[in-house]
Amino acid sequence: MQDIGKIVDWLADGTEEIVSRELLAQKLERSEREGRPLVVKLGVDPTAPDLHFGHTVVIEKLRQFQELGHQVVFLIGDMTGRIGDPTDRTATRRQLSEEEVRANAATYIEQASKILDPNRLVLRYNSEWLGSLDFVSVIRLLSQMTLARILERDDFHNRFVNHVPIHLHELMYPLMQGYDSVALRADVELGGTDQKFNIMTARQIQEGFGQEPEVGIFTPILEGTDGVRRMGKSLGNYVGVSEPPEEMYGKVMSIPDHLIVRWGQLLLGWKSQAVQARLAAGANPRDLKAELAEGLVRRFWDEEAARRAAEHFDRVFRQREVPEDAPVLPVPAGGGPLAALDLVAALPDVPSRSEARRLLQQGGIRFNGERLSVNDQVVVTADSWIKVGKRRFYRFAAAEEGMTDDRGR
Repeated sequence: MQDIGKIVDWLADGTEEIVSRELLAQKLERSEREGRPLVVKLGVDPTAPDLHFGHTVVIEKLRQFQELGHQVVFLIGDMTGRIGDPTDRTATRRQLSEEEVRANAATYIEQASKILDPNRLVLRYNSEWLGSLDFVSVIRLLSQMTLARILERDDFHNRFVNHVPIHLHELMYPLMQGYDSVALRADVELGGTDQKFNIMTARQIQEGFGQEPEVGIFTPILEGTDGVRRMGKSLGNYVGVSEPPEEMYGKVMSIPDHLIVRWGQLLLGWKSQAVQARLAAGANPRDLKAELAEGLVRRFWDEEAARRAAEHFDRVFRQREVPEDAPVLPVPAGGGPLAALDLVAALPDVPSRSEARRLLQQGGIRFNGERLSVNDQVVVTADSWIKVGKRRFYRFAAAEEGMTDDRGR
């Protein structure tokens, strides 16, 4: 007989909330007694072609249920994805075509298999049942929810009071996602804390269809590489699980120091107290980030890729080497401090001062490995280098004449 209490504690580790722990324990006990695996659901709308580190927080929890022998369902929301989840949206999402959704879904499956055991994974598409609902069935589904309840949702409420249009198909999204749980007879559903309204709605709809409500397990939202906003492709602060090892390693090394503990805990299972103790004892945050970066590349690629990525980063950034074919620019005349804005605006492929300002404000410029801001000043020498964006490097070399700006700015 398994210790159900210990299993619940293990599953709860790293989560924000479980609704409810008592029901989860009951379902686990019943599963063991009857020899019937729980149906554990994770729904993902394929609205973009790549999964990123933020997605893996909840996928890792799904993997734990696989280890326990339960039936894990990776649900591709090919029908809900055509509407788009209105969570945290201030306007209506663009509706995706069936072709776009299918193409994105194909990449999700491959990427999720980096974490989940594909041989123990049930793959489903919600068009299997949502696509065949007749209008009578749709009316029955609509009858499970009131408009007042839907408008309690913050994003809908804010749009309503600010007179921002809410289209009726958007109101259907949480109902459609809830019906997924009915169709699968889900015992457990996983999601980030941003999915709480949708999952709580699913519980209500299951009860309306005569089923026991699922357990909702909510995982934290991972901050992106900027250290402030949630990770997202549209914000440019994401790390994709299929990015090249060197790119992945470099992005992890760029995160603010305060994210080390949280990323380590949520992405690699590090014990937060142990990491905090190392920092308090004087450990260099850069070294901890290197451990984090190497661990993540190893997880999504392999040992050899992690080693090569670390060597590449050390060669390019720590030893201040740049690609051999990087363009060479003359050191600016005068030898004194130079405004970062002036330096960036004079680079050959930066079209304007406004673009230079934007790049600096977004953290897209590194000088000798350090990120520059708009108000910084630098001293450029013959061994200096500058990086613009992800891959553009420039080296500086001594010259009789300094850098000139031939565009009249």
